[in-house]
Amino acid sequence: MTLDDIRALVEADFEATNQMILDRLKSDVVLVDQVGHYIVAAGGKRLRPMLVLLAAKSLGYEGNDHAKLAAVIELIHTSTLLHDDVVDDSSMRRGRETANELFGNQASVLVGDFLYSRSFQMMVEVDNMKVLNILADTTNEVAAGEVLQLMNINDPKVSEDSYYQVIERKTAILFAAATQLGAVLYGASDQVEKGLRQYGLQLGIAFQLIDDALDYAANAEDMGKNVGDDLAEGKPTLPLIYALTQSNDSDQALIRKAIEQGGLDDLEQVLSIVKSTNAIEYTYQAAEKAVKRAIDALTPLPDSKFKTALVELAKLSLSRNS
Repeated sequence: MTLDDIRALVEADFEATNQMILDRLKSDVVLVDQVGHYIVAAGGKRLRPMLVLLAAKSLGYEGNDHAKLAAVIELIHTSTLLHDDVVDDSSMRRGRETANELFGNQASVLVGDFLYSRSFQMMVEVDNMKVLNILADTTNEVAAGEVLQLMNINDPKVSEDSYYQVIERKTAILFAAATQLGAVLYGASDQVEKGLRQYGLQLGIAFQLIDDALDYAANAEDMGKNVGDDLAEGKPTLPLIYALTQSNDSDQALIRKAIEQGGLDDLEQVLSIVKSTNAIEYTYQAAEKAVKRAIDALTPLPDSKFKTALVELAKLSLSRNS
């Protein structure tokens, strides 16, 4: 199955989610409309809201709240992108200028806050305390993950364990919430709910691992962002962490300096070291293990075309180039 095939299974719900996002972006404050629509119109795969829809449908859910919660998840994700790009001083995302590059940092931060608060207005409408607890805890963990990542910047001593703590809290936990919400809406058993949450968590880990590998393996045109952005920001991601353990003293010193100082002065040399130590392959292997754990977690779910789509979606995450 392709991503389009998977999306086609929930096409009507997916369109309803997109329309809800656009409707809820509306504001009598012109700048909110401009910045919100700019970043939402940038597209993206809408993977997180699709997970809400697929998870709910995999259990036979027949209500309408899954589309609303899919929109909530996407608004939360979008708000984090606005904030991330300001923190990282990014100038390019999804192949075009970031909102902060176009509208300025202040507008991006404040509109990100607007999207956060809008998402909470929407989740209250679902009138389900467990849903509120999941999303409140998730947004808190995402924020904590961002702070943890900030603490790791320019630190070449970051371990693999510390790296995984960051990506679990910063990225994977929103995937986990997306799939868990589908189970909660249906009223699934604890076993099924835990299985779907674990699926989302492991898929999110795999997604971030591939993202971090692509920062050293892809090209700007494919990724829609600049190659070496993580290095420029002094972020010690898994390819660099592994390369440090596998290289000689002089190469280790070069990588440490690149992490500590940030920038792209040593990009070509660092890329060469990363490739020569098979750090990209190591990162892909870690992603493959996470995908296997994700697929295994779906065992309690009944067989259906939606479960198959979740399995195929996990496999597709390994072959993406952006």
